[in-house]
Amino acid sequence: MKKFRVFVLTAFLAVAIIVQGIPAHAEELTITAPSGVLMEASTGRVLFEKNPHEVRPCASITKVMTLCLVFEAIDDGRLSLDQTLTASAHAASMGGSDIWLEEGESMSVNDLIKATVIMSANDAAVVLAEAVSGSEESFVAAMNEKAKELGMNDTVFKNCNGLDEEGHVTSAYDVALMSRELISHEKIFDYTLTWMDSVRNGETQLVNTNKLIRSYQGITGLKTGTTGEAGSCITATAEREGLELIGVVLGADSTDHRFQDAAALLDYGFANWKVTVPELPALERVPVSRGMSPDVAPQTGESPKLLLRATESGEVETEVEWKELTAPICVGDVIGTVRYSLGGETLAEVDITAGENVEAVTFASAFEYLLSAIFTL
Repeated sequence: MKKFRVFVLTAFLAVAIIVQGIPAHAEELTITAPSGVLMEASTGRVLFEKNPHEVRPCASITKVMTLCLVFEAIDDGRLSLDQTLTASAHAASMGGSDIWLEEGESMSVNDLIKATVIMSANDAAVVLAEAVSGSEESFVAAMNEKAKELGMNDTVFKNCNGLDEEGHVTSAYDVALMSRELISHEKIFDYTLTWMDSVRNGETQLVNTNKLIRSYQGITGLKTGTTGEAGSCITATAEREGLELIGVVLGADSTDHRFQDAAALLDYGFANWKVTVPELPALERVPVSRGMSPDVAPQTGESPKLLLRATESGEVETEVEWKELTAPICVGDVIGTVRYSLGGETLAEVDITAGENVEAVTFASAFEYLLSAIFTL
């Protein structure tokens, strides 16, 4: 692979060498809960951890995965927000936090999501699960399959709402992973940022269980949970100046400590990290061997977010690396890479792809080209 280096000064950005899997040490930040994680959403990098893989129940934080599958079903057309669903006897039998659905009662998907997110309604979650998969049992199987896809190796789901059940467990790290997946569905913020709402034409009031949406600057969500076995739990998401954070707290001894720990995690992240979006370098046409065209137009995707440490400074280096190209070349083929690095450590990479097709030279194509040239003289 040929290398053409382009060095871009990003004005002495506050940066740190980004090494995946090297989170902040626990002594830099103290939380009272036995388990917690702070993750940067765009990269998935862990910025702080305390017993991140300790297997624990997580109460209604379970509903984060339930909502992931519900929004997938909406995206692919299996559900719609204005669709009306009917509560089964099983759904109506749920205890704990609920909206007291009766068997046979109908409610829109939109209202059921509101109840699930804002009031953490167990019965509403089951109605949604049954609509997506036919039964809660089948839905839970899909939850566990999705968990595997996301790399949630500490997690086993036994139900869709988080009621205490033997073997229904996860970890702070896994909660961060599924929270990151859920916030990729931006519609979720319409619900998580709602403080008060209602269903049943105003007869049933909903009040958000996440007090941080009224007190924390930049908060965007996401979900609380409390049971006798799980303790007080929260996954809190927030954004400031393009920096998106996910703070997970499991097993806090009170709701106040849950919110204090979540705020402390987010404060730590915003105080110590920032993101920047560098410009992509200007690219000229790239030489192609044995093609009907001597070169090809390159194109790149979006500029990446670079996660940078606020306490150190340096220069980000941008390197463009090309492949040796031989026709045929098809639109979308990867023909090079833009690499952003600091001190030899890679921060991000962006593929450069072919913006057009380049056919290989053959006898027939060369003869056709020659004839065309003759008759246009």
